[in-house]
Amino acid sequence: MSNNKQIKSGWKGRFYEDFEVGDIYPHPLGRTVTQVDNIWFTLLTQNTNPIHFDEFYSAQTEFGRPLVDSTFTVALVTGQSVTDISQNVMANLGWDEIRLPNPVFEGDTIYSYSELLEKRESKSRPNVGIIKVKTYGYNQEGKIVIEFLRTMMVYKRDHAPDAANELLQKVLDKDSKN
Repeated sequence: MSNNKQIKSGWKGRFYEDFEVGDIYPHPLGRTVTQVDNIWFTLLTQNTNPIHFDEFYSAQTEFGRPLVDSTFTVALVTGQSVTDISQNVMANLGWDEIRLPNPVFEGDTIYSYSELLEKRESKSRPNVGIIKVKTYGYNQEGKIVIEFLRTMMVYKRDHAPDAANELLQKVLDKDSKN
């Protein structure tokens, strides 16, 4: 049995060089929003609007049931995009023009995709570039429930931290000595 172990890197996400204006990135994972998600996030963020966690109250609104906290929707759709868009982001520079054209309800499944709108070199940091995407979230009925612009600094290839693989290599080297 050989003690030589070789790390086979998995998907590391896109680097600045991998982005092309006009590309559309379908994010692979959908997520069904539960009542627990909505109540937990609403109370965690100290949002006291009862439309998010009081079924009696929300039944009296035009929606007839609790609405999912819109900041949860922003966080969820941003998170869904990480694998494709921001796995190698050095810094988020901003979210702009957040629109919520349709409500999200408990039990809805949210999917998303992003389109690359702009790409440019950073003037102050040669190790990163700046990209702007428009991200859309939609539900199981194909209705857009959120859209927003997001601008971020993305590492260029060979400039992103790689601490996890370095640590793993140390663990494997130590294990092979035993």
